[in-house]
Amino acid sequence: MSDTDSFIDEVTEEVRRDRLYLLLRRWGWVGVVAVVLIVGGAAFNEYRKARDTSQAQKLGDEILAALAENDTAARVAGLEQVDVLTPGGEAVRNMLLSASQLDADSRQDAVDSLNAVAVQGDLPEIYRAIASFKALLLQSDTMPAADRRQQFEALAAPGAPLRLLAQEQLALIDIAEGDTDAALERLQALRQDAEVSVDLQQRAAQLIVALGAEPEPLVAQQG
Repeated sequence: MSDTDSFIDEVTEEVRRDRLYLLLRRWGWVGVVAVVLIVGGAAFNEYRKARDTSQAQKLGDEILAALAENDTAARVAGLEQVDVLTPGGEAVRNMLLSASQLDADSRQDAVDSLNAVAVQGDLPEIYRAIASFKALLLQSDTMPAADRRQQFEALAAPGAPLRLLAQEQLALIDIAEGDTDAALERLQALRQDAEVSVDLQQRAAQLIVALGAEPEPLVAQQG
């Protein structure tokens, strides 16, 4: 390699270093900020996990302490005083509260606690459906049949998580109203549903027999 080539290489390398230093001076803060964000984000995630764990443990301890009360009134009072900070925690508390209120013969309070869960829009649909279903069952003697039918029909919509159980309740309303044909049609269809459980299928068959009819032969479901 000639002296000229060596000199050109040295100059080229110097220019590269100068450009690198210039870029570092101009944009080096971006790397610093990125590192700070990564480290800070990891620290925040750990803090959030620790906080959520602490809150969950506190909620669990308070609920268990309330449920340990032998007196139903004291159990209800204890659950009402549980400090809830998350939608899920509130739903759990209200579901347990409704059971204790029912034990204390406070049926309407139990219904109110369940309905509070049923309208909690930030909960998964299955939990809201269960709360609504249980609230309707508790009102079987107090709510007009037409109102119960309307709400059970909403729970029986295609794709709803409790649609088959809601269909069973609709058949019972049909029977109570003397519409045996509608009840039989609903129960026969219920038994043929691809998602029906064995227990529900058997209950439907027993109702059909009780109504003086014969369960239709089950159609083999396509796998």
